[in-house]
Amino acid sequence: MTFAELANPGILSQPVYEAGKPIETVARELGLDPAGIIKLASNENPFGPSPKALAAAQRALAEVNLYPDGGYYAVREKLAAKYGLKMDQFLVGQGSNEILELLGHAFLAPGRECVMHASAFIVYKLVALLFGAKPVEVPLGPGLKQDLPALLAAITPATRLVCLASPANPTGVTNTAEEIDAFVRALPPHVVLVMDEAYAEFLDHAPDLRPAIAAGRKVICLRTFSKIYGLAGLRIGYAYASAELIALLQRTRQPFNVSSVAAAAAVAALEDDEFLARCRRENRTGLAQLEAGFKALGREFVPGRGNFILVKVGDGPAVFDRLQRVGVITRPVKGYGLPEWLRVTVGTREQNERLLRELKAAL
Repeated sequence: MTFAELANPGILSQPVYEAGKPIETVARELGLDPAGIIKLASNENPFGPSPKALAAAQRALAEVNLYPDGGYYAVREKLAAKYGLKMDQFLVGQGSNEILELLGHAFLAPGRECVMHASAFIVYKLVALLFGAKPVEVPLGPGLKQDLPALLAAITPATRLVCLASPANPTGVTNTAEEIDAFVRALPPHVVLVMDEAYAEFLDHAPDLRPAIAAGRKVICLRTFSKIYGLAGLRIGYAYASAELIALLQRTRQPFNVSSVAAAAAVAALEDDEFLARCRRENRTGLAQLEAGFKALGREFVPGRGNFILVKVGDGPAVFDRLQRVGVITRPVKGYGLPEWLRVTVGTREQNERLLRELKAAL
């Protein structure tokens, strides 16, 4: 009897998440010098980690023989002060991806549904399938806009989770605070809104769902240290919601799910306002640089609000391959139902210039 025959039936049809290739892998496969490769594929921070976070992580390494504080008191204390909420309203996880899985443990099962937009972050769909639930994908509107009334109309009595991101990945589009507020107010009581705020720090004024949480709305917001804080390799994120919902999710969380090094870095990163402001400023400049470059190339693009931009190149996988062969890693989004597009992370000024130069040749 094979392992496949012993496995749960659903696991055999479960899609596998395809991450952007690391620089070392591309160098090895294509015989390139790693020093000459730039990676603009995974929405990482091109300016590195927060210096304060890096220093705190190095100090924490001296005590990695000890288990971390399983309650992540310091992280939650810092977050509570930042948001004006109580510590028991926060959950710490291995990036926001783990928290999505914890939500699946708590709310998804065969016969239940998870509603999302088509071309939404693929992990929403993967988590639904993992727990035997039905992913309900709602078409995007004109200009790849997220259609909140259509999302609302897709909810049925079987729906338990609705996933929404602003800015959305991979499109980069946002919804206004007014649109999101109206959407939250219209949700039926048997549905939990999962608000993915992974890129919210790049916005000058992100929608604030704390009043909705305080009013008793079934909302949970997810954030990560992987993007603007530059801690993707440490895998740490968090959620905030009502204390009741967080307590429920704590039952699904494994003990010591986040390392002491990651936790120490996160606390310090939350104190590094100067680094955050610089990254937001540089990102805004980089977005403008890429948009101007795409216009000069006559390429359609979706104006981004995160740290990436979606550009229409024709045959997305083919252009991706040409760019990769000259050491520029981007992200094809054919798997998101967008075969003519590439997602490009905002890099440094020099990286953006090289991307535009190589893209012109690849086209």
